[in-house]
Amino acid sequence: MYIFKAGVVGAGFMGAEIAQVISYSGLPVVLKDIDQALLDTGVERIREIYQRRVDKGKMDMSTLMEKMDLIQTAVTYEPFTDVDIVIEAVPEKMELKKQVFRELEEVCPEGTIFASNTTALSISEMGAATRKPDKVIGMHFFSPAHVMKLVEVVPGLDTSEETANDVVMFSESLRKIPVVVQECPGFLVNRLLMAYLNETALCLEEGAGTTRQIDEAMVKFGWPMGPFTLMDMIGVDICYITGKYLSEEYGERIKAAKIFQKLYEAGRWGEKAGAGFYGYGAKTDEPVNEMVKQIQSEPGAVMGTEFTTHRLMMPMINEAVLCLQEHIASAGDIDMAAIAGIGMKMGDERMGPLAMADRMGLDLVLEKLEQFERDLGPRFHPARLLRLQVRANHLGEKTGRGFLEHIG
Repeated sequence: MYIFKAGVVGAGFMGAEIAQVISYSGLPVVLKDIDQALLDTGVERIREIYQRRVDKGKMDMSTLMEKMDLIQTAVTYEPFTDVDIVIEAVPEKMELKKQVFRELEEVCPEGTIFASNTTALSISEMGAATRKPDKVIGMHFFSPAHVMKLVEVVPGLDTSEETANDVVMFSESLRKIPVVVQECPGFLVNRLLMAYLNETALCLEEGAGTTRQIDEAMVKFGWPMGPFTLMDMIGVDICYITGKYLSEEYGERIKAAKIFQKLYEAGRWGEKAGAGFYGYGAKTDEPVNEMVKQIQSEPGAVMGTEFTTHRLMMPMINEAVLCLQEHIASAGDIDMAAIAGIGMKMGDERMGPLAMADRMGLDLVLEKLEQFERDLGPRFHPARLLRLQVRANHLGEKTGRGFLEHIG
């Protein structure tokens, strides 16, 4: 199915950026929210993105106006009667997302694809709330959407192959890199990322290092920014909501760190709120230090553990192996998604978690996970597939075979 017109529900940061990406591709798009003030803020965000292109000499003002003219705003669903795809970008609340799709069903054509930009919630559950679950799919953009190339395409249990293929082609028309991911809590990239970020937060809680010490160490390792800086950019509220959901789904393996809830309840949601793990402007990070002290004073608190870069990277690598083991995506797609979605690197080389494991040696990875499991607990329990690879002497680059093939 060719897509001639799109709709976006939710004019917040992500919704506005998704609408900008669609308009940039030359397609008309309807951007809806519950009141005009929210829409005006969203449109201003889009205009700022285009204006930066003009300022850099990458676009002239007439093209800016042409792109802006492709965006229609609405506080009702009236303009959605002829859209071919709708992407919802409302807050991460399942009932709200279901309600949006039910309302859309009353006005959209039968063939309209309903896509969710959810970071982690069940596509199958959303589809079950509609009369056409075969047309419901996940289309997860990464922030900032106008920069990040990755889109996770997530079919639900009832999503048709035709719908999945249409969304892959639509993503490519937006100049994005689509990766088809089997549905699971957190999909692919957020599963990997939260394993890394949650362990980072535990290091802070346990006094293993300060925010700045850990950030500096991970930048030196190769990441484009430290994990605390990244969480402030993503939004601590998003980390809290996603971490809570993954903790409920995966249990001890990704048991959410307590600091997320404390920051969330204090309104320290990151850069957008002026404060997160770090303070911005007149705000400081002293309240975070106090929160850490409170956590450390609670009965049963763990204290005095050690920070190493391996402690943060091993849970992420192990989660990638589990995703491969569960057939969530292929080894190549797992690595590509980590590179395109979160800019993963080791040293100066762009590298996904499975290639990283092959480079380190799978025997070393297994040894590190077993050591961390003994010292820190069962969340480090190695994936069965990792043990199997080591037993088969598929140790990575040094034996020519690991999770990836290595020639020469």
